[in-house]
Amino acid sequence: MEAPRSDKAVKDASPAAVAGWFARTRVRAEHSRFYVRAKAFYERHQRWAPLVFFFGGVVWDALTLDRIDAWFDNGLLVLYLAALGGLIVLAALVEYECVVSPRCLKYRHWYSHAIQFFLGALFSAYVIFYFQSATLAPSSVFLVILMILLVANEVIHRRLFNLYLLFALYFLASFSFFLFFIPVVTKVMNYATFLIAGLLSLGLVGTLLVYLRSRSVFAGWSQFILAMGMIVSLFGLLTLFYVQNWIPPVPLAMRYGGVFHHVGHQGGAYELRYEPSAWYAFWRSSAEVFHHAEGEPVYCFTAIFAPTQLKKEIVHVWSRYEEAQAAWVQTDRISYEVEGGRFGGYRGYTLKRRIQPGRWRVDVETEVGQLIGRLPFTVVPARQPVTNLKQVLYE
Repeated sequence: MEAPRSDKAVKDASPAAVAGWFARTRVRAEHSRFYVRAKAFYERHQRWAPLVFFFGGVVWDALTLDRIDAWFDNGLLVLYLAALGGLIVLAALVEYECVVSPRCLKYRHWYSHAIQFFLGALFSAYVIFYFQSATLAPSSVFLVILMILLVANEVIHRRLFNLYLLFALYFLASFSFFLFFIPVVTKVMNYATFLIAGLLSLGLVGTLLVYLRSRSVFAGWSQFILAMGMIVSLFGLLTLFYVQNWIPPVPLAMRYGGVFHHVGHQGGAYELRYEPSAWYAFWRSSAEVFHHAEGEPVYCFTAIFAPTQLKKEIVHVWSRYEEAQAAWVQTDRISYEVEGGRFGGYRGYTLKRRIQPGRWRVDVETEVGQLIGRLPFTVVPARQPVTNLKQVLYE
């Protein structure tokens, strides 16, 4: 009877001595000069592997993502989520010796790198999408959290097989996806879609935890309950973020906005006229200092992106800063409805005829008060209307 041969013996065998086309091809590749050099290079720089794999996901997103309601992009993110969940389960089974398959054990070294890649791909996609909807206001809190998760790759790698951390990250990844994907599918965006996103994420993560519990990954019920309790607590924390408007109103995003002396139509475009900015602010295409003559209207123009067929009421909230009260006081609240699908955003404007000198701002919000954008400006009295205005056409 022929003695069994070890994996090393197969590896060291010559290509001609190995039976099977696939096995011969694998052995031939492992004996090639390129493979030997590549393996030696990897072993010399192995400590940088997590960083490379994580930011590899970031670069991949930058090259492949188009828009938040594109079916191809969302299909990729679904595949990333599925692959990440499968890898977390597989890595947990191998780490806690609940699987004995030689094939699974053979590639255990690569599981952490693959998890890093998909975490990088997912969170970089979310940073891209949520950045478009966030403002320098409370709604940027959630974006900051996503950015911290994006760059904290070394900490994540060192604690990769801490199941509590892994499933917390997976819950945040799935929740961040469902939060904008459900409005894209249903054409509705409200508190109900937020709750559905949270419940779907809870169900997904809970299913994986129940499966690992059935495979004896958790030593006892107390650890399983602790993991589930942590996920439910995360959902409660995100609900607080939503109520406080600390989560950007994805998938809505302000493509363009500003305060102008004139807004009108010119063919299929909007003609916008504004005061020239200082030479060092050449990139600005609207006024931050508005020289206002008596009786002259002040226009606020915005272009809001929304997914195809999603209709949403947008509100321009005009407020003036009262020095005596040291607070912003709302003077006008003007709304109009946007219809999604246009990549450059649904265009609309409001205007105010009676306006006092001082600091002003226009908050661009949803009907429930979610902040999409903020446009600050200062009104300075002028004897006559400004004549040397610049013009820009927004199509």
